[in-house]
Amino acid sequence: MWRIAAVYDSDRGQLVVGSAHTQPLKYRLQPWSHTTSAGFTVRGLRSVPSGRPLIHFIHGNGYAGLVYEHMLAPLLDHADLFISDVQGHGESDHGGRFQGWNGTASLCEEALTAVLPEYQQACRDAQGQALPVLGLGHSFGGVMTALMMARSPELFSRAVLLDPVLFSPNMLRFMAATNVVGLWRRNRMATRARKRRSHWPDLTAAHANFHERGIFRGWDERALKSYLTHGLEPQQQGGVGLKCRPEREAEIFGSYPRRLWSSLRGVQTPVHLIYGNRTYPFVGESAKRWQRMVRQVTTEVVSGGHCFMLEHPEDTAERVVRRLFPE
Repeated sequence: MWRIAAVYDSDRGQLVVGSAHTQPLKYRLQPWSHTTSAGFTVRGLRSVPSGRPLIHFIHGNGYAGLVYEHMLAPLLDHADLFISDVQGHGESDHGGRFQGWNGTASLCEEALTAVLPEYQQACRDAQGQALPVLGLGHSFGGVMTALMMARSPELFSRAVLLDPVLFSPNMLRFMAATNVVGLWRRNRMATRARKRRSHWPDLTAAHANFHERGIFRGWDERALKSYLTHGLEPQQQGGVGLKCRPEREAEIFGSYPRRLWSSLRGVQTPVHLIYGNRTYPFVGESAKRWQRMVRQVTTEVVSGGHCFMLEHPEDTAERVVRRLFPE
């Protein structure tokens, strides 16, 4: 039987009443914040500790955790959720200078470990056993999760990475060489991000700008609505604008993780990579390379592009559940 729940919505200033299964994901979770060792605050959403396994999720560059709500919501039937918005994304502070890929992974781990004792105690009370913590991330967030696994082998019991942008060794050598003279910071994707339009008169105009264009082509309409709802915000001068500043998105595109493959080589956690058959070619090539290097790594190809989980959210959720909770 579905549970009837009443949740206080601070945006509306009122209680939202309805089935816990029909409420938007935002109303089934509670906000969290963590002041990082870097001096700024990161934020996100998490479920009340229930004693079940905990899934930690990190989004892709330019997005926010709730953009993926239709993929994440079904996971609540199986586990607690901890959704991280990284520096300059979603509700997190811009935080000034970008902390870099490795630094961001460290701060994500810092925020997670700050609340882990609550979930560990709830699991001991309910199950009498240690808490399984499960990693999940898309694109940039997939790399963050991989770096966290390498840094702290005991952190995750297993993980699923969705189209992680694992740059090949040759790509990384090129990035490092061109970065010496500042060229990599001005690569094509970084330049396009800096030039990205960031303001619209209203959500209707924003929808027209994104619908079936570029990276948004093929998205489930609900996912696009989630992007408009959680990736944009009202502007003081009127209209709506991107929460993630174009310059922050460009900073990520114009940088790269350090010691990536030495980190990946040391991963001991069972990890499953799912990538789209229309994604960037290097994603699949790097996934297979990692699989050859580390026996705990498995891979799977699905229909879709780099954002296949926003094209097919429920199907992706089913695949994630099968891998995070193997029988």
